[in-house]
Amino acid sequence: MQHADAVARLAADLVRLDSRSFVSNRAVADRLAAELEGFELERLDYADAAGVAKQVIVAHRGPPGGVALSGHMDTVPDTGWTDDPFSGRIDADGVLHGLGAADMKGPLAACVVAARTLPAHLPATLLITTDEETTKMGARRIADHSALARRAAPRGIVVAEPTGMVPVRGHRSNIDFIAVAEGVQAHSSLGTGRNANWALIPFLVEMKALAERLRADASLHDATYAPPFSDFNLVLDNHGAAVNVTVPKATARIKFRYSRSIDPSPVVAAVEAAAARAGIGLSIVRQGRPPETPAAHPFIRAAEAATGHAAETRPFGTDASELQEIAPCVILGPEVMDTAHSPRERAHLARLAAAVPMFQRLMGG
Repeated sequence: MQHADAVARLAADLVRLDSRSFVSNRAVADRLAAELEGFELERLDYADAAGVAKQVIVAHRGPPGGVALSGHMDTVPDTGWTDDPFSGRIDADGVLHGLGAADMKGPLAACVVAARTLPAHLPATLLITTDEETTKMGARRIADHSALARRAAPRGIVVAEPTGMVPVRGHRSNIDFIAVAEGVQAHSSLGTGRNANWALIPFLVEMKALAERLRADASLHDATYAPPFSDFNLVLDNHGAAVNVTVPKATARIKFRYSRSIDPSPVVAAVEAAAARAGIGLSIVRQGRPPETPAAHPFIRAAEAATGHAAETRPFGTDASELQEIAPCVILGPEVMDTAHSPRERAHLARLAAAVPMFQRLMGG
């Protein structure tokens, strides 16, 4: 299959480079830049909230006005892996193993090969982000600061997340709530400390009721999504406190995902009011509005014609929530999510290579 060797080589190289969201992605950025000879490159540096150095890349060749391809360089943590998550091993069946193989270093490699091998007289644009798995800060950086993206003026953006090459025209976006209760640390037997968990519990009781309402109340549902109810996922953190210590700090993190038709303001108000009643601190981090390109949009119709699949909506989030400010987005990429974010993550190289001509068809090649 044409392009198979190039995609396999690049995808395996990317998997072998550690770019978990809490470490720098500069090595991956350097590897990708080496593939883009003949492109104008714009490499935008920034530091994330923890001060870690990050970099995003915008690459362009040819005239303006084409379809851009976008992928992210970062991965989730290697939770649960017993094999080497950075092996980049390719087995005899042509399956690439490793952290980020499907989500989305494999699809990103297909994007780069598609852009690089597109006929030179056609516009080729790449928007290569990082921090997609956490804050979408890399995509935000491109949307806010890329002069090259503005000059490239793409008429559409393919965000190449693994969708099994089914075009996705819309997805949910999220608001993150970080609630923090403070206590006083002491040996728990002495009776002199104050456990922060007790201050957090009244807030959590209200959050449980809110989560149940989001599932049960049909007026808060969007029937064009599966599931129709908004995600409201809770993670608790005692920051390493032992069971014989009164917990000095307890943090509740909630990810609220909602679609374009859902007004998030009542949920935000309910969380704020519950935190105030409990006397705990609350931070709110908002990502871009949920992207939803209309079903009749010419770009969506083109993606449907190229793939032979009707466009869908999906419950997850992508960089499209930020990149939609540059151009209309469709989420479309090889592989599927069945092993992503798991210690069994893999990508079939044949699927990655088959995406290259499909991308080029959308790009006009």
